[in-house]
Amino acid sequence: YGALDALIVRQIDYVQTQLAPQRAQEGEDAAHEGTGREAPLADLASLQAANAQLQAVLDATRPRPLEPTAMAALSTALHVMLGAWERLHPEAVIAFASDGTLSRPVPLHAGRPLGVESVPLGWPEPTALIEIARDRFNQAVTHYNASISQFPAVLLAWVFRWRAAALLR
Repeated sequence: YGALDALIVRQIDYVQTQLAPQRAQEGEDAAHEGTGREAPLADLASLQAANAQLQAVLDATRPRPLEPTAMAALSTALHVMLGAWERLHPEAVIAFASDGTLSRPVPLHAGRPLGVESVPLGWPEPTALIEIARDRFNQAVTHYNASISQFPAVLLAWVFRWRAAALLR
């Protein structure tokens, strides 16, 4: 989870550095034109809020990355931020498959059944590392879930209240 966390923070930082010049440019354009610029400003504000929300949820998830509710919240916040980014920059969204190969516009693994492997996400900063880290995390969670359901680990899981973890989709 640590590698995935670091790469998500890198994406958050990338979006934040892209927001400052865009907000300044949109503000100047709106001042010169007067009207008709509310939608881009609203999209920028939405992206900034989604990015801040993702940072807050990521901070809250760090102490308990195997908790399903925390991972579900992180997944939701991540998808909200990525959706806001894609609304502003649809041409700049690039997705990679879990093995690091370019996946957009057509997913390379479209015929495979959904298991551990999840649908590639389009990230603001184009890097295959985050999809590789997300796939490794999901594989580790799947292995953990299988392990705590086997004997004798199931007894320890019951004693220590270990629960099944959730994948980051």
